Amino acid sequence: MPESKSENFIFTVIMAFLMVYAMICYNIAINIGGMTDHVLLMAFGELRIMWPIAIILELFVMERPVMALTRRVTTKEMPFFFILLIRCSLTVCLMCPTMSLIATFLFKDFQKAGLIGVWLQTAVINFPMALCWQIFFAGPAGRWIFRKLFRKAA
Repeated sequence: MPESKSENFIFTVIMAFLMVYAMICYNIAINIGGMTDHVLLMAFGELRIMWPIAIILELFVMERPVMALTRRVTTKEMPFFFILLIRCSLTVCLMCPTMSLIATFLFKDFQKAGLIGVWLQTAVINFPMALCWQIFFAGPAGRWIFRKLFRKAA
C-alpha cells in the first residue's frame, strides 16, 4: 500500500481510473439499453472530465473522512482484510453519491424531473455496481498494479 504522498497519488490515479471508467461504461450502457463495444469507446469522452474530478475529490476531500470513519469502526486486532473491506466500502459510500451528483449535473437532463430526484436515482442505481466493482475487481486490480509498480526489494 502507499507509503508516501507520491505513492498515494499514483495509487489514487490508478484506482480512480478503474472505478470511473467502469462506472461511466455502466451508466452509458444503462442509458442506451445495453453494453456494446462502442460503449467502451464512448466512455473516454466523459472519462477526461470525471477522472480528474475523482482524483481531486478523493485526495483533497474524501481521504480524511474515510480514514477517520475507518478508524472509528475498526480495531487493531481486526484482520487487515476486514479493515481493507471496510475502507473500500466507506470510500464507495462517500464517493458514489458525490460522483453521481457531479455526473447528474454535468451529463444528465434533470430539468424536468429535478436535480435531487435524478441524482438520488442515479446514486441508487450506481451504488451496488460501485461497491461490487470496488471490492471484487477494481480494488484487487488496482492494488496488484500498484504492487507491480512499487515492488519493494526484499
